[in-house]
Amino acid sequence: MSTTFQATKSKQIELASRPDGKPTMENFRENTVEVAAIKDGEFLVKNEWMSVDPYMRGRMKQGDSYVPAFEIDEPLEGGCVGKVVESRHDDFHEGDYVLGNLGWREYWKSTGEGVNRIDPQSAPVQAYLGVLGLTGMTAWVGLSKIAKLQSGQTVFVSAASGAVGSIACQLAKAKGCRVIGSAGKSEKIQWLHKQAGIKSVINYKETDDLVGKLKEFAPEGIDVYFDNVGGDHLEAAIEVINDFGVCIECGMISTYNATEPPAAPRNLFKVIGKRIRMQGFIVRDHMDDQDEFRREMAPLIQSEQIVWEETITDGLQNAPAAFIGLFEGSNLGKQLVRVG
Repeated sequence: MSTTFQATKSKQIELASRPDGKPTMENFRENTVEVAAIKDGEFLVKNEWMSVDPYMRGRMKQGDSYVPAFEIDEPLEGGCVGKVVESRHDDFHEGDYVLGNLGWREYWKSTGEGVNRIDPQSAPVQAYLGVLGLTGMTAWVGLSKIAKLQSGQTVFVSAASGAVGSIACQLAKAKGCRVIGSAGKSEKIQWLHKQAGIKSVINYKETDDLVGKLKEFAPEGIDVYFDNVGGDHLEAAIEVINDFGVCIECGMISTYNATEPPAAPRNLFKVIGKRIRMQGFIVRDHMDDQDEFRREMAPLIQSEQIVWEETITDGLQNAPAAFIGLFEGSNLGKQLVRVG
């Protein structure tokens, strides 16, 4: 007997206006729309988890970028994990868990393009948005593929308690490197000390001499800087980095809400004399390395050399507040939204 599929009502979060400076709740709107019934070769997914990430702030701006800008009055997008609830697709079946990029909504349908089935028995499904997903892979690509990290090097990681930074710290430590992190709250620093095993952490909110503190922890200089912050952190790293050091430019969250171009780093000229290599990267350019990443990450997780933290916000309607909280330092580790 054939099954008749019907349209589905779905709540979604739309971009109501483009932020000027730090986003506010007024920049977002909740709406209910109708998702058309699936056709042959399609399946319907009900989201259970979604990710909010700092890079999404760049997509709220109008202008050239490596990803298209979010459109006004349209739903935002981002990493999500959901369950297939209806299917007319040969390869995706009801009950399958899938990883996609249509977060910020309850339901979405797909032909399977860009969607990966995941195993809910191997790890909590939300881990595929964090340590086993693009978050963990971002840290791994930056250190392994961009910096070509070597044992014995000294590594400085900014936003060290964040989603990417916390994994980068532990990967460097597992490689046999000396690691220095920065964070802005005592509870985050304690987590880095006790759970992640990072001994040297700078509380950047309690010093007006970031260069001095970095030199105190690294009197012989640093070899690699994993940049998630930009601004004064990048300036300090350039000051302390050794000749032929590497600055991995992963993110610059301190500048995302700036209405004027930042003044720092004021010592950028030292890149020349120190022969520093600075390289930005986008993790999606390295998807061919995904199998290698998971092969290397799995034993580190099993041996508990990699641990992680999740900050969970419940309810799709609270996703905008969770996103805004990223720029206030509210999250420890990966910020997730439990959609239901």
